[in-house]
Amino acid sequence: MCKVRLASFAILAATLLVGVRAWAAASDADFVKAAASGGMLEVDLGRFAATHASDPAVRAFGQRMVSDHSKANQELISVAQRQGLTVPSQLEAADLAKLHQLSKLRGAAFDKAYMDAMVKDHEKDVAEFRAQAGRQKSDVDRWAAKTLPTLEEHLSQAKAVAERVARNDSVQRIREKGPDDRRPDPTEPDLPTRI
Repeated sequence: MCKVRLASFAILAATLLVGVRAWAAASDADFVKAAASGGMLEVDLGRFAATHASDPAVRAFGQRMVSDHSKANQELISVAQRQGLTVPSQLEAADLAKLHQLSKLRGAAFDKAYMDAMVKDHEKDVAEFRAQAGRQKSDVDRWAAKTLPTLEEHLSQAKAVAERVARNDSVQRIREKGPDDRRPDPTEPDLPTRI
């Protein structure tokens, strides 16, 4: 009777272990798929920004995205292959739609939309990479932990450049208004022109 229980326990433990490994592999596979598509999007949008942005800070940010994400994408491919995971070679539908949407814009409109997207994307990326890195059970987890500080730098830089773009946009709007277009503020009291 004791041998039967022991055998049943061994089978149960083996089944649970296989299930946990399968769950971890599925989780790693999903993460790799999303990270690869996101990385390719960063490279494609970065290339576009480096050549089409009107603000030099946006062009420089775009070039950094090309450099850093190209390197990270190559590392991800290597790590994923070691784990037997497939890395997609094309953008996911949502990322492809974002690329098409942003690549239609030009000048200051592109700068603002691109930097807003970069802030949102990197906030999401940092959260996802932090969660993956916290597991520390696979090479993919360790790669996420290694890549996380770079993504945090990207987020910080994206926020700074986005603020710069917003300030420049506000200044440009004031300049475009001109002195003759300024309307009196209805909340301000009328001041006499002569004393």
